[in-house]
Parts: sequence; C-alpha cells; structure tokens
Amino acid sequence: MSVDTPRRIVLLRHAKADWPQVSDHERPLAERGRTDAPVAGRKLADTGITFDLALCSTAARTRETWKLAVHELPHRPRTVYEERLYDASPGELVALLNEVSDEVRSVVLIGHNPGMHALSDSLAGSAEGDALARMTRSGFPTAAFSVLSFDGSWKSLELGKGTLVDYWAPHS
Repeated sequence: MSVDTPRRIVLLRHAKADWPQVSDHERPLAERGRTDAPVAGRKLADTGITFDLALCSTAARTRETWKLAVHELPHRPRTVYEERLYDASPGELVALLNEVSDEVRSVVLIGHNPGMHALSDSLAGSAEGDALARMTRSGFPTAAFSVLSFDGSWKSLELGKGTLVDYWAPHS
C-alpha cells in the first residue's frame, strides 16, 4: 500500500465507568456505559470506515467498551491491547501511531480523556463542516469519538497534520 494512501484515525473515549472500590485501571463500565458502548459501535459502523486495526487501552473500562462496540461493526479488526494508551499524552499517542504498519489504512484507538480530546484537537490542523464546533461544545464526553484523516505514512503523522472529518457524542 502506498504511503500516499489516505489514512483514518478514530479516537474513541471509553463509555461511562463506575466508581467501585477498585484501582482506577480496573474500573468497570457503569450501566449507562453498557448502554452507550453499543450505540457508539453502531455510529462507528455508520461512518463506513473499515478498521484494519484497533488499539485498546488495557484498562477494564476500555476493554469492556470495545467488546460491546465491536459487535456492532460489519468487520472485526485485529485488536491489540496496549498498556501505553492508559493515561497517555497526545505526544505519546502520536508516537504509538507512528509505529503502525503502512499496510494499515484505518485505526481506532480506544482510550481515555484527557488524551482522546487533546489528541483530536492537536492532530486537527483543519476541520470539515461543524465537527470542530460540535467537539468543542460537547467537551468529548464518555463514548464520544472523533474521526480524523491525513495523507502519508504513519511515521509521518505529527500534530496539526490531520483533518477532523467527523465527531459524535451520545446524549448530544
């Protein structure tokens, strides 16, 4: 596949988590999260993007979100559970994306805030339609996702290089 192939990155924040007496990493989804995650999956399916790869944080709430969302997709991508997604900064997330093989056209990252929102903002050098206004207005709540595109190899991805092409949040 050419390095000039258009690439898609979807940044999905985990669904609403519960607050039981467990470590942050082991927090499960709340009832609302278990309801919102499949809805997010259906909205991801509606984008028409065929994901080649899913990179999911190892936290319980992200794994549970992805398990519920992926069943709504017409094609199940290869999924890698990646510890570095937990509590990652935008720079750390870009470094992770820079490692993706150029055979991959579309990636979905299932992670946490503030990283998902900050990366969406940081990657988007431009935006289509009202996607940026909608993302700014809603503040990237749980189960929200952004869709970004860029041209080039994954190694060439850097902040400001992408275009925010879509944004969706539940309950908005």
